[in-house]
Amino acid sequence: MNLSKVIPKIIAVLLIPISVFCAAEEKPEMFVYSTYFNCEPEQEPAVDEQILNNYAPIYNASVKSGTIANWGWLKHHTGGQWRRILYHSAPSIDALFAAQDSMNEKFSDVFGDSIDAVGRGCKSHEDYIWQYVTGSRPALDGATRGKASLSVYMECSFSGEEEADEIFKKHFAPVFNAEVGKGKLTSWGWMSHVLGGKYRRLQTATADNYSDLLKAQERILDTLYGKKNKHSEEFSEICTSHQDYLWDISKEL
Repeated sequence: MNLSKVIPKIIAVLLIPISVFCAAEEKPEMFVYSTYFNCEPEQEPAVDEQILNNYAPIYNASVKSGTIANWGWLKHHTGGQWRRILYHSAPSIDALFAAQDSMNEKFSDVFGDSIDAVGRGCKSHEDYIWQYVTGSRPALDGATRGKASLSVYMECSFSGEEEADEIFKKHFAPVFNAEVGKGKLTSWGWMSHVLGGKYRRLQTATADNYSDLLKAQERILDTLYGKKNKHSEEFSEICTSHQDYLWDISKEL
């Protein structure tokens, strides 16, 4: 599979997980390019093998060289139609374009114009670019994300998105932070839409297992929405619907 066809050169290279971001007070910029694949379930083992054996060395080398900040491969557990996520991140638009050119050259050298297992098994995809807004940033203290991941893709009013971000940073973030720890969440994040489909905001969370993850998410929702809450009501008027996914984090660096 020619990666340049999956990640168009006119955009920029930007994922998933939020494990590389700096402290909120420093207001850093970090962008994530996520490709959401629609795959044939019977072809997925071959797709996974191709990613881990042939794609991973190129991505790993790009992280080591500083071309990208991190990357990951996530496998569908529960949720909608998307079956796999391939993502990578960089701290600026300029860095994303530079990474785009560098990685496309490497993939062209390996695959040329041939269709590999990814192209055969995942015949369509959607690209999104996200920008980090706030979160736990576990990499600061040497921690890593858990292997069980939750993504909540939200449809929000364009005119109210910045207000939703402020509500999340000021009022929701302390509730999420209180759920980070042993037997609870290992990380969480909130990202804004830069480019892509209909979803305008993305809330993520990870834990060591799905039991811890879902229990923590339930406690968070109960705190935010279990009783009358002005800020939760305002948020719900802006972001009116969502799609939940659970993902197995197969590979992250």
